[in-house]
Amino acid sequence: MLILLPPSETKRGGGAGSPLAFDRLRFPSLNDIRREVVSAVVELASDHGSAVKALKLGPKQAGEVERNRAILTAPTMPALERYTGVLYDALDAESLSGADWEVASRSVVVQSALLGLVGAADPVPAYRLSFDSRLSLRRGAASLKKRWAEAGAAALAEQDGLLLDLRSEGYSALAPLPDRDGAHYVRVLARDDSGHVRALNHFNKQAKGLLARALVESGGAFASTDELLSWAEAEGYELRPAADGSRDLELVVPEVRGAPGSLMATLRV
Repeated sequence: MLILLPPSETKRGGGAGSPLAFDRLRFPSLNDIRREVVSAVVELASDHGSAVKALKLGPKQAGEVERNRAILTAPTMPALERYTGVLYDALDAESLSGADWEVASRSVVVQSALLGLVGAADPVPAYRLSFDSRLSLRRGAASLKKRWAEAGAAALAEQDGLLLDLRSEGYSALAPLPDRDGAHYVRVLARDDSGHVRALNHFNKQAKGLLARALVESGGAFASTDELLSWAEAEGYELRPAADGSRDLELVVPEVRGAPGSLMATLRV
């Protein structure tokens, strides 16, 4: 099983790993595009004003251009530790046991706009690039979606077993799921006190992070969708096939109000 996560705009700085080496990244079929995109981002960073505009940076984010300028020489750290924010705070990679890290290394993949699909343990530098950023790329493709989608989809199509997509729509478009059984996009819904179910917005990322953590701790060795759903039911998670008959799955959580941390105690129903 592969658990597909979105990246985050915010990233932890520094790292103890050697600089970016494409041959140390998972999915080597993506390396040519990785080199092209990295080269374009580094070149863009040489023109500060153009980089600020292309990356849609505010006055307090100007330092992100310097990060991009140093992508090829900066230290690296495992992808699962590099990304920060609500989803990654909930997943809390730093507290995973050694055995759980081994599971994550096999089962967790992050969708980077810069590097495409990367494994949880892949060494990546700090950078700033979003799925909707526009670059000067070969073939006249300024859209990262146009450049990544075909190659990303092909890489996922080669994977056997379950594919559980917790990415946002913008990042899912960079590597669309194959159209087959066992490939599922996960929607997060909230049920209020009256039983009404609606899309979950504010706590969406946290719910996905908590689910990813639980899947890693479970060992992530589900042979089928039915096995995954049985595990979820036994663990107290309401994970179910989508009501519209698609291959999507729905994670339903009780609606909560107040601090984001309050979802921690209520994800299991």
